[in-house]
Amino acid sequence: MNSKKLLGAGLLSGAACIWGGMFVVVKLVVGTIPPIELVWLRYLIALITLIGWACFTHVKWYFRRNDLGLILLIGLIGNTISIVTQETGTWLSNAQTGAVITSATPTFMLLFATWLLHEHLTKIKLVSVSLATLGVLIIVGLHFTGHHTLLGILALTVAALTWALMSVLIKRLSDRYTAVQVTIMSTSVAIVLLTPIVISQFQTLNHVNFGQPSIFSALGYLGVVSTAGAFVMWNRGLQLLPASSSGLFFLLQPIVGTLLGWLLLGESVSWHFLLGSGLIVLSVWIAIKFND
Repeated sequence: MNSKKLLGAGLLSGAACIWGGMFVVVKLVVGTIPPIELVWLRYLIALITLIGWACFTHVKWYFRRNDLGLILLIGLIGNTISIVTQETGTWLSNAQTGAVITSATPTFMLLFATWLLHEHLTKIKLVSVSLATLGVLIIVGLHFTGHHTLLGILALTVAALTWALMSVLIKRLSDRYTAVQVTIMSTSVAIVLLTPIVISQFQTLNHVNFGQPSIFSALGYLGVVSTAGAFVMWNRGLQLLPASSSGLFFLLQPIVGTLLGWLLLGESVSWHFLLGSGLIVLSVWIAIKFND
């Protein structure tokens, strides 16, 4: 593996591990701060952090008007819809389910890469998609008794689909903008889209004690580490590796998320959950192994 691929693998691995821990942090704080307000706060913190970093490192800015539509689309589906549904789904289910269902993202990325990047849809890709779908259905069957939990699983599936689409779209910008620039622009779009909703429900934040150590620490992790840091790492990793290979590193999310959910939240691990997770992992391994 050359230095470029090694760096890309390291960045994607780091981002996936950070996001695996994010599910536990979201589960701990989302009961105090509703999902949309939480997303808005983490983006605001992330944007301040990234602008400060860009000024400190003297990032040179430029913008092509022809890219405006693509940037708006990335901000809408990836930074807004995907993250809101992800945190809503984690709120309605649990940290393990959030980490595992969104690990289907790599397989979805193969489909979008076929559609948008004109890659061939092979039998191997179809098999991997089928296995991932079966894995998600097994997890859904496990939680089917709870109405809210089912809605959470559906929301997490939407999150996986939209994040996969965003990741593929970012490849179209990789030759024109740095990872920091892409992250700042897409995050700004998300803040603009979410601000009217947050203003209309601003009273929900009046009762939050932001000075409380657990709230302060959680927002710091979500804004600085999980959003500003991990988004830049992921976007840069996408620029260094092919889309089909990049998705493999999402496998670290369910491992970290499940481990921390068990250690910190006391969540159990059943054979249904392990079986569904195993099929998702197998589907992505097959897709990556036989499509390079």
